Amino acid sequence: MFFYLLPAIFFGWSLGANDAANIFGTAVSNRVVKYRIATIISAIFILIGAILGGAKGIETISNVTSQSLLSGSISVLSAAITVTVMTYFGVPVSSSQAIVGSIMAVGLIEGGVNWGIITKLVLAWVGTPIGGAIFGYLSYIILSIPFNKIKSIYVKERVVQIATLVIGAYGAYSLGANNVANITGVFASSIGVSMAALIGGLAISFGVLTYSYKVMMTVGKQIIELDYFSALIAVLGESITVWIYALLGIPVSTSQAIVGAVIGAGYARGSRLANKKVLLKIVVAWVNTPVSAGLITSLIYFLFKVVFKINI
Repeated sequence: MFFYLLPAIFFGWSLGANDAANIFGTAVSNRVVKYRIATIISAIFILIGAILGGAKGIETISNVTSQSLLSGSISVLSAAITVTVMTYFGVPVSSSQAIVGSIMAVGLIEGGVNWGIITKLVLAWVGTPIGGAIFGYLSYIILSIPFNKIKSIYVKERVVQIATLVIGAYGAYSLGANNVANITGVFASSIGVSMAALIGGLAISFGVLTYSYKVMMTVGKQIIELDYFSALIAVLGESITVWIYALLGIPVSTSQAIVGAVIGAGYARGSRLANKKVLLKIVVAWVNTPVSAGLITSLIYFLFKVVFKINI
């Protein structure tokens, strides 16, 4: 069984290494929080989120189509390959959309897809950046009032540091609760929901602890120029969005949530969109990622079944 789970462990490790930057990237690269502290907090709360809040999302992914251990392993491997290759070439990619594309491919080949769940997932893809923008905007409007009343620069800096740790922990919890389904959701019928949450949470946390430094330190320029407070609010907007979808049992993209939250916080602050191409990239990713993952899944599936004569 462990052999079948290896692609999921790799996928979780990759997700943790990349997506932790959506939570602590700005704070670490600007030295508001030390890297090691950020990774420890992220790893702990990702695991807690996966165990306590990941069940609904795992059940959603497991019910898209029926999966054996082998077909589930093929789906996760294909999603991991898609994310890795597209990330290498700088193409926008979402782990949530990759795994859904992979699972759909298996379902279409074997003749069973729950289209009701697929519709719900696709609508959530559209709603993720919109939700991030709304919560980013509202959070800035509400929290900037008490923050701007603080006169001492030193106190403001301390507030930002403490709030970064608290919101970062919440963001890590939301990430674990939401995205663990992408990692091990396809195995839930074979190993159980609780075990799937534990393994997926550990894999994501391991990625954060071992290979997130480069991504955190090379966080790209924001779509809108933000100060420390605005960047913090953007993470809050992203975290709320991802957490709500976790409660609904719908895995979504943290990357697309943070894009929306950055735009929302930026507009609330009075900034304007500097790079409109990023919105086009999100739309392209909605289509490109699941299609690419589906094609890779189909290729690997037929290699196993036709070339290697393995019964899937």
